[in-house]
Amino acid sequence: MSVYTVVERGALAEWLAPLGLGELIDHAGIAAGMQNSNYFVTTTAGRYVLTLFEAIPPAELDFYLQLQETLADRGLPCPQPQRDASGRRWRLLAGKPAALLSRLAGQPVENPSVAQCAALGAMLARLHLAAADFRGAPPNPCGAAWCAEQGQALLPLLATEDAALLADELAFQAQQSTATLPGGVIHADLFRDNALWDAHGQLAGVLDFYFAGVDCWLFDLAVVVNDWCPDAARFAALCAGYAECRPLTLAEQLAWPAVRRLAALRFWLLRLDAKYRPRPGSVVTVKNPETFRDLLQHIRLAPGALPG
Repeated sequence: MSVYTVVERGALAEWLAPLGLGELIDHAGIAAGMQNSNYFVTTTAGRYVLTLFEAIPPAELDFYLQLQETLADRGLPCPQPQRDASGRRWRLLAGKPAALLSRLAGQPVENPSVAQCAALGAMLARLHLAAADFRGAPPNPCGAAWCAEQGQALLPLLATEDAALLADELAFQAQQSTATLPGGVIHADLFRDNALWDAHGQLAGVLDFYFAGVDCWLFDLAVVVNDWCPDAARFAALCAGYAECRPLTLAEQLAWPAVRRLAALRFWLLRLDAKYRPRPGSVVTVKNPETFRDLLQHIRLAPGALPG
């Protein structure tokens, strides 16, 4: 959640007025993340998160905001978009589409426990099932087709060794298909900084749905495993928590190595793009692409299987 667009206090106060949330007390930019401009906002009515959407087409915003609203209504700990009197979930601010959402309590954890990984796996499965009947969702914006296109665009910018790795992985993924795997709406970005935990270590919030779209559920599980599970114990716990809510099929178990590689490739490409084709901003987080390059190399050498 970087800050690409600066929001002045007066403009924000005027923008907030139709929401009926009292007087603006304070707002401060959030440095974490990569894609949108985000601010913590405090009014006399409470604490919120303001997001200005830097790249998402306005026509797609209703999906992302309605998805969070629907999941929250169905009992998942997701932010609630704030509507104005006309029912609008977003309006223009500083020339960008913007939305205000409830700010959930809790903090991310850098080093999750085995129990927290199990809880996160169960939450991911609950999310998949809760959104299974959601209609009108777009495809995963950074799925296999995006990886193929983005990878080709980045190849000329890379050093020889990285370019060879990328070209080989793109060729491998071009031979894969997930069309027959179970799927629906996925979160697609449920990293450790997008989950909040209370003081007792209980899962209190799931954030940042702005990469969500339709894809196989296994891809979402792979995204989560790649970030949350540095060892076998946490890997097993997270997958067990997931499978307790939604058992995995034989086809998913067979597809796991290739899909896990695809998930690592996707985030390597996202970070390469931010490095080689950066967008200007006042507070911008640039994450190290080598983390996911190294993970991709590791999975290619030792793909492993789903536990259980």
